[in-house]
Amino acid sequence: MSENNLKVENSRIPAEQIKNPALVAAIETMQAEGSKQNIDAMITECVKAKFILPANVRQIPNAHTENGKTIMGSSTQVQFRLLENNQTKQKFFGVFTDIDELNKWNGVSGAQKVVTDFDSIAGMVMDPKSNTEGFVINAFGKSVTFPKPMVIGIKQQYDYMRRKKNIIESGTQVRIGEPKEYPIDLMATLINHFSTEPYVNAAFLRMIEKDGKVGYFIVVDFIGDMNELFEGIAEAAKPYIDDEEALTIMPYTMEFARNAVKEIEPFYRRDNNA
Repeated sequence: MSENNLKVENSRIPAEQIKNPALVAAIETMQAEGSKQNIDAMITECVKAKFILPANVRQIPNAHTENGKTIMGSSTQVQFRLLENNQTKQKFFGVFTDIDELNKWNGVSGAQKVVTDFDSIAGMVMDPKSNTEGFVINAFGKSVTFPKPMVIGIKQQYDYMRRKKNIIESGTQVRIGEPKEYPIDLMATLINHFSTEPYVNAAFLRMIEKDGKVGYFIVVDFIGDMNELFEGIAEAAKPYIDDEEALTIMPYTMEFARNAVKEIEPFYRRDNNA
């Protein structure tokens, strides 16, 4: 067991009220038959669930200046107890579907109980300061491990579906291909923009035709906040496109995006030696 300091969104729901019968049932069904349908159903329940994390929570005083006055405040610091793989020494957050499952972890009876959700856990897993490789549900019962790449993929896919613009709506007629002329100025601007984004690994550009309208399709391999990143891309691209509908952005973790850029070289790739 080890510990980790990170901030987490803490629900006001008492931990004793947390029950996840639908998720528990979905886990059992998936473990009995690991079909894609059962795996997807389990992931859907996981994204909807509330979880319990054992932690030490304390208020950290801080101050900020507002209209020339110093305003005192506080922030919440959460020190998590991490699970560690004895063989690989990899660390994972341990989350639990209910109090009974939490109590199977010896030594956490005196810990505070943080109630949180998938989005918050995913944010912590992706945080470079966490030094974790994912999270485990009910580690001492019928457990399921979510490695970091899987967490990133699920988080980005759900974030994408929650977006309201620059997306491909379900049922849209789409055609992907090569641009007739590559937008050199746009690509140069985006390369400069991505060079300031430390968690963008690569970016691809293709032509897209949606319901008869032609535009650019940018696929981005990244870790981090999707909305902030995509808004930055759209803002950087604004001088080079007629309207925002002429630009479609999608994370590389989406199957559609990966297929669209299969065997295509990225126009931007982060230099790991820089």
